[in-house]
Amino acid sequence: MQHIDLHCHSSFSDGTMTPAELVAMARHEKLGGLALTDHDTIAGLPELFTEAKKIGLVTLSGVELSANHGDIPIHILGYGFDLEEATLKESLNHLQQTRKRRNEKIIANLLELGIAVTYKEMQVLAGHGVMGRPHFGQLLINRGKVRNMQEAFALYLRKGRPAYASREKLPVPEALEIIHQAKGLAVLAHPGIIPLDRPKSMALISEFLAMGLDGIEIYYPTHSSGLRKKLLSLCAQEDLVITGGSDYHGDTRPGTRLGTMQKKQRVPLEVLLQLQQRLSLINKD
Repeated sequence: MQHIDLHCHSSFSDGTMTPAELVAMARHEKLGGLALTDHDTIAGLPELFTEAKKIGLVTLSGVELSANHGDIPIHILGYGFDLEEATLKESLNHLQQTRKRRNEKIIANLLELGIAVTYKEMQVLAGHGVMGRPHFGQLLINRGKVRNMQEAFALYLRKGRPAYASREKLPVPEALEIIHQAKGLAVLAHPGIIPLDRPKSMALISEFLAMGLDGIEIYYPTHSSGLRKKLLSLCAQEDLVITGGSDYHGDTRPGTRLGTMQKKQRVPLEVLLQLQQRLSLINKD
């Protein structure tokens, strides 16, 4: 049976591999489909589509939008949308500006801590990608301040640590509307890592359904079999689409592998076929 990965990140976001390298890895892993879901950017999608077409790999447009529900961080995955839709492009540009302001605050915090760094230096470190906290983590590793990325976040970059800076995010209803406006499907990313206990997180999902959520990411490295079963039951009850993926970032998250989750859990090709079927219904409207 062929398998797929509908959640991964490239060097256009906070991953370490180019879209072309991800396509090559997908071929090596014998994946039947791939979606690139970079954070708040779709800049890597043209390269992904070009390289995937060369080897006949099925792909979908994808993105992972940063949102908030009150003070709860929420990620919304978008699939199958029109890359040229104006509202989507404007919203992503706005999100990039909020990231830029946050990065400037992190730099100021690091300077106050006696760690010399410039915005230009960070741009070089980020390359063509969206500058984010993992890039600051790499800077701290390069400077010998920490041993690894986990330590960088634990000591400096996590919320409540001295270099942390918050940034503006989308309200969940707005994130859903942006994806719907572009004729895509909006999916709740990794519900198992929402910082709430199980009853509260399930109640939160019900709220999002009322807002127009189309689906849930069921298959995810940290999701237990019990959670998967519960979410699958909800998806069947509410006629929601099912997605899943490794959340592969490359070298910044050692131990992860494209197309594979814990205990060799993999996402069946059927998930992609059902997603395409639902998208075809949207495009008929």
